[in-house]
Order: sequence, then C-alpha cells, then structure tokens
Amino acid sequence: MEAQLHKHIVMVPFMAQGHLIPFLELAHRILHHNPIFTITIVNSPLNINYLRSAIANGPSPPHQIHLKSLPFNSSDHGLPPNSENTDGLPITQIIKLFHASTALETPLRGFISDIISDEGSPPVCIISDVFMGWANEVAKSFGTVNYSFTTGGAYGSAAYSSIWMNLPHRNLTDGGTHDEFPVPGFPESCRFSITQLHSYLIAADGKDEWSTFFQPQISLSLKSKGWLCNTVGEIEIMGCETLRNYIKLPVWCIGPLLPQKMLKNNPGSGIVGRRSGKQPVIRPEECIEWLDSHPQDSVLYISFGSQNTISEIQMMELAKGLEESKKPFIWVIRPPIGFDLKGEFKPEWLPLGFEDRIGKQGLMVHGWAPQLEILCHPSTGAFLSHCGWNSVMESLSQGVPMIGWPLAAEQGYNAKMLVEEMGVCVVLTRGVHGRIVKEKVKNVIEMVLDKNEEGKGNDMRRKASEVGRLIRASVDGSSYKAMDDFLSTILNS
Repeated sequence: MEAQLHKHIVMVPFMAQGHLIPFLELAHRILHHNPIFTITIVNSPLNINYLRSAIANGPSPPHQIHLKSLPFNSSDHGLPPNSENTDGLPITQIIKLFHASTALETPLRGFISDIISDEGSPPVCIISDVFMGWANEVAKSFGTVNYSFTTGGAYGSAAYSSIWMNLPHRNLTDGGTHDEFPVPGFPESCRFSITQLHSYLIAADGKDEWSTFFQPQISLSLKSKGWLCNTVGEIEIMGCETLRNYIKLPVWCIGPLLPQKMLKNNPGSGIVGRRSGKQPVIRPEECIEWLDSHPQDSVLYISFGSQNTISEIQMMELAKGLEESKKPFIWVIRPPIGFDLKGEFKPEWLPLGFEDRIGKQGLMVHGWAPQLEILCHPSTGAFLSHCGWNSVMESLSQGVPMIGWPLAAEQGYNAKMLVEEMGVCVVLTRGVHGRIVKEKVKNVIEMVLDKNEEGKGNDMRRKASEVGRLIRASVDGSSYKAMDDFLSTILNS
C-alpha cells in the first residue's frame, strides 16, 4: 500500500504550442482515468500563462491540475525579449530556444526539493518531453522515475530519433544512394529520401548546433523508464513496432489527445471549443455559417500550423492554383518566409485583386482560425497541411484526407507514413524551397476533392474514414488499456 501514498506527477513539456497543449490534454486524460493524482505542469512564465488561458477556455478544469512557473529570461540566451516558445520565431532563433530550454533544469530541481519538503517524498514520476531529456537526470537524482512523452506519432518519432542519433544520410554506403537511405530501426525495405529532411538536418555533422542539442536530449530520453506516444496502436501498426524496436523500452500508445467532442462518432458541426490559449481572428460561428453554405466534402482547408509559413513565390502559385480550381477553400494565411509572421499582411504577396475576386469561393483568415470546428464540419473535404502531428490527428479523427506540404521537424516522415502506410495523403511539395506551380496545385486539389467512385480522392476519403473510426474506437479500447497499464506501472514502481 505504501506506493499508493505518492501520487504527485510533474510534467515538463517543451516550449512550443504543439507540445504544451498535448501535455495539458495528457494531464486531463490521466485524471479522467484516475483522479487520485495531483499533476503539476512546469514551464517558463509566458508558457504557464498560455496554459492558464487554455485551461480557462476549456470545460471546468480538474482541481488536481496545477501550473508552476519556473524563472526564465530569454534575453540571457541571445533571444528577443519574451521569446519563451517557438511561436513567431525564425528558424535561426528556434535552435537558440532549444538550447535555452535546458536552463529550466536548475529551477526544476528547486521545485522538486520544495515538493519533498512539503510532502515528505519526491513526485511519483516526472513525465518529460522527449526534447527535455535532462529531466531524466533530475528524476534519478531525487530517487524517482522519468517517463518520456513524444507528442508526435510513433513512425515520425522513431524516424526523428533514429535519424538525429545516427545521421544515416551521411553514411550512404550499404546500397544507399544520395537520394535514398535506410534508417536504423526501420525495415530494410523502408527507404527515406534526402528530400524528406530539413536543410539543417541535411547539413548536420554531429558537431553543429542542432546535433549538439538533439543528440544528448534524445539520448537521455532513451534512458527513461518508457515512452508515452500520442497515437493509436491500430492506425500505426508498423510505426509502433518500429518505435519499440528502436528505443527498446515500453511504449504506451495513449492517443488521441483530442477534445472529447471530436471523438464522438458523429460530432457534426458546432462549437468544439479551443484547445489553445489563442483567440481566433474569426468567430467559430462565422466559419460554421460559411461552411454550411457549401456541399458535403467540398471545401479545402489550408493551414501550415502555428509557426510555419511558405515563400512568396509558393504563396503566389498556391493562390493561382486555388482560384483556377474553382473549389471552395478556407486559407489560414500569414506573411511569407522572411517577414514577421505576426506582422501586417501585404496584398502584393497574392495575385492582384485576388481577395476581391475569390468572393464566395474562399474565406481568408489572417491569423488564428477555429481549426477544430472547421475539421469537424461535414463540408470540409480535405486539409492542405504541414503534417504536424496534432493537425494529422485532428484531421484523421474526422475522416478528412490530407494534402501534405511538410515544412520542418518530423513532418516529412509523417507525410511519408500517411502516403505509404495509410493511403490518406498526397504530397504537393516539401519545404519553403520546394518547387510548386499553379497547374499542379489545381490538379492535386481536383483529384483529392473528386467524388468519382473509382477516383483516388474517393479512395483516400474511404481510408481516412476508416482511420477515423479506429481513432474513435481506441478511446474506450486500446488507448484506455494503455493508459490503465501505464498508471498501474507508475503506482506499482
């Protein structure tokens, strides 16, 4: 019974919205499963404020969730003032934020000491982001255990970890070419392409500033007691097997970490509620009303996530292709690469008169959009996305097929898996330098939204619908059992 006395869990997410929100959802899911825990999420002051806002926007929060602000000054790390997460930061600054995140270790140690003083024992465990591997050392030094949480999927997490740890594209012997190479942990038949890697990874040599962050942090996370993964075992059979094979640790597939309303069998249109602490620039009701005026599966939704954008040339060609397709669309648009993402949008980045001409065909959203309501609406027929994992799960949970335009992180691997393993995606282009012409944009959109019984679009919709069914079924099935097993492991360790 002694193990039952220690029920405090400390969570350490990475400093990015795509990591903070899944950690908050994980805390909710743990407490929904077993309310005996107290969970404290720690982070820098602005990220804690962001989480506080996200909690305020959700349903009544459980009293067992606490937020703890740890001291952090971005200026100490060569970052602009108040730069405490990746939102709006250019890629050159994002790597500085990665390195700066290790500065939370000392204040975390102070907080754990306070818990021991107040409660007489350390937390039952620390759940840390895979990018915050240093938390494993903190847990050990206080006599508790650490579990790593990957906010990505199994396939993407396995590829991301293995490629950073091994840099296999630099050693293209063993039958590889400069374009295709095998990745340790993956089946020999599964080849990756250099085009799926970001430029900073292609250039990595183990001594660069990206390698010197990711290699030690992933290495420390590989020494934790096991990994939690925001996925569903049934939709990523090969990915889960590969992840377990590569990290050689227990893996609990506890996804999908999505709002409960999205996981009903027929969520339908309506207000889902904000996952984030951000205020949309357009009211959800306005989006729903616009979508209501279009037929089922007819609208293309376009968004590249909270911290990404594309180049001026790409933006221009995408706009021309959209207009020529004559398909209705909602486009969440930000200034192109090289400009302030939060700055004013200039009309010259689009074809002359574009916004006036598209009229009823398109809804342009300059800023934050109510993505969950859009994806849950029956009129939404496809999602042109950067293939960030949160967006992937939100889309597939509703049976919405995807057009991939991966831009960073593990997005290229997610897109590869969505195309090759699931058949629910087609890739339009890759990265901010990827070539794109209006004719291809038009053709891909028409193909994916095509309702012809024998067409590829219909096949993608059918497969996406089946994946959605599996995701929803997992809530009371495999994911429930995985969470039960994980919490039993914590309490019995």
